[in-house]
Amino acid sequence: MGKYFGTDGFRGEANMNLTADHAYKVGRFLGWYYNEKRRRDEQEGRAIQGGPARIVIGKDTRRSSYMFEYSLVGGLVASGADAYLLHVTTTPSVAYVARVDGFDCGIMISASHNPYYDNGIKLINGQGEKMDEEVISLVEAYLDGDLNAFGEHWDELPYATKDQIGCTVDYVAGRNRYIGYLISLGVYSFRGVKVGLDCANGSAWNIAKSVFDALGATTYVINAEPNGLNINRNAGSTHIEGLQKFVVEKGLDIGFAYDGDADRCLCVDEKGNVITGDHILYIYGRYMKERGKLIGNTVVTTVMSNFGLYKALDDLGIEYAKTAVGDKYVYEYMQQHGSRIGGEQSGHIIFSKYASTGDGILTSLKMMEVMLARKKPMSELAAPLVIYPQVLVNVRVTDKAAAQADPAVQAAVQAVAAELGDTGRILVRESGTEPLVRVMVEAPTKETCQKYVDQVVDVIRRKGYEQA
Repeated sequence: MGKYFGTDGFRGEANMNLTADHAYKVGRFLGWYYNEKRRRDEQEGRAIQGGPARIVIGKDTRRSSYMFEYSLVGGLVASGADAYLLHVTTTPSVAYVARVDGFDCGIMISASHNPYYDNGIKLINGQGEKMDEEVISLVEAYLDGDLNAFGEHWDELPYATKDQIGCTVDYVAGRNRYIGYLISLGVYSFRGVKVGLDCANGSAWNIAKSVFDALGATTYVINAEPNGLNINRNAGSTHIEGLQKFVVEKGLDIGFAYDGDADRCLCVDEKGNVITGDHILYIYGRYMKERGKLIGNTVVTTVMSNFGLYKALDDLGIEYAKTAVGDKYVYEYMQQHGSRIGGEQSGHIIFSKYASTGDGILTSLKMMEVMLARKKPMSELAAPLVIYPQVLVNVRVTDKAAAQADPAVQAAVQAVAAELGDTGRILVRESGTEPLVRVMVEAPTKETCQKYVDQVVDVIRRKGYEQA
């Protein structure tokens, strides 16, 4: 991770540590970089599209998203690029449009599941994937005033002039085409199925219902009245208790909850139980294996997936990979190994045949497909997966690496792992953004989890690593 960009973009509180000036400079760099890249490609005889760089932008419903959109556009057109505006839309729609419509890159303005006062700038390459680290590094260098690119040092970037100044294009048609794409993936009619959707007062509010209605569902929607200040507030996948209550009270067959930019999806079964990302990986992984579609016989997870998922996959004879936390790392593994399904416990699920990023609405369509194909309620599909109790303690430390590498700490971790055997697991890892060591244990009972977590945390404290 860089100075500004983490695993999911440049994120911070609007106009505090992520400002309108940052957005303008990101736009200035991207507009210049892709125009310069086109110019050099033409000089060197490589295939190019011709014309100015084309960059597509989407945003979520936060009040500050408009400010960042206009700032980015100002930077892009000042550098001679054309900015195509999808307006309020989902992160996966930006990835889809960037890929299928031949854009140089895409930008999504969103802080995902964070509260309204935060925001973020997510960069997407022309293949609809998270931006290459090389380009991210150049963006950060420009923000810090120390840019070296194309073999030269740049004290400042040139402005476009006269007819080279870029323009903006209303591109809501791209969002509508994405909606049509989602509808086309509906294998079965949803007629007669009562579906609840929690749109988190975010990006899904004007897309999800259209898709489900078009496929014939009887659709009930909550949290689809964004006002710029209520995104994710007691709503969506991070506050799923509202959807649980709604599904039970309305007698619905299934419910789906999205986050602010709709790249995540969690489900609620007809009994009001939460269906996590691990459940989704299990249910769809099993469905793919039964149909001979699970290429490599592998489901890709992160190290934070529940121990119960691995036990259930073992029972099915399905192999699994474990990546670092972050859908970026899941996708990288899937690309390298040709995997078809992967994701996170939080509901970032990637179906690589259909999308290059996590897509909450696509995930809900795939869960509907399994229900209708197997003619079973979600509770029955999820029943074989037993989620193990988990205890996670974050210890604020003076030195993350030293605390984790300490021989006494490692010995304590190994002792717990030996005692748990194949009945559970322990995971100790550093936070990527804070001075924390995270100690997590999964075991058959909460009491067992707590006992073993306490053992390791006590050693970290006794060795003097905890911050006063």
